[in-house]
Amino acid sequence: MSYSHQSMGSGSRSGRGYEFGRTYVVRPKGKHQATIVWLHGLGDNGSSSSQLLESLPLPNIKWICPTAPSRPVSLLGGFPCTAWFDVGEISEDLHDDIEGLDASAAHIANLLSTEPTDVKVGIGGFSMGAAIALYSTTCYALGRYGNGLPYTINLRATVGLSGWLPGWRSLRSKIESSNEAARRAASIPVILAHGTSDDVVPYRFGETSAHSLAMSGFRQVVFKPYEGYNVINY
Repeated sequence: MSYSHQSMGSGSRSGRGYEFGRTYVVRPKGKHQATIVWLHGLGDNGSSSSQLLESLPLPNIKWICPTAPSRPVSLLGGFPCTAWFDVGEISEDLHDDIEGLDASAAHIANLLSTEPTDVKVGIGGFSMGAAIALYSTTCYALGRYGNGLPYTINLRATVGLSGWLPGWRSLRSKIESSNEAARRAASIPVILAHGTSDDVVPYRFGETSAHSLAMSGFRQVVFKPYEGYNVINY
């Protein structure tokens, strides 16, 4: 089997009625052993992600690259662009758009729900995409979305580049209140990387995310700093 792109329409809508864009698939060149949903950053799309991932020497991975809905974004003064959830200024007082986070996490879970049972599944992303990947990981550990509905995907790994962790303040207390959540948190590898000179999502948010996950019982967290602005340039 050779590398190939496949694009799919969406039709899926977020909680506020915004329609998710086109999904692009990069099929494995070798035996299909893992599927990873890769999530783009603010204002980008799944096509650019798929073009980058297609060049990686990882022949046994199927990449699914969805496109976020176009929606007004508070950070941009209400200007609409592709975004997994609404976000304001990225700061310690950042308000989490739980409805938007849940809608995107559910869309991603739906994309993974039809993968073969013998294939490992994971989520990764860049910037805002990394934020929703990490949010999905906390949903996996807790067994539920922020709205209380069950999260049923058995995630096996998460990768976050130049992102942040939504809901980091309350995560530890939520994980510690459930033995099953603690077990799940301890079981999943999480790889984070962040550019030390990143002026969009400051480096300290990457550090804080890794620390918050580790303190909440995620025992397999790896944090890698990189000199410069971004880990990847797209």
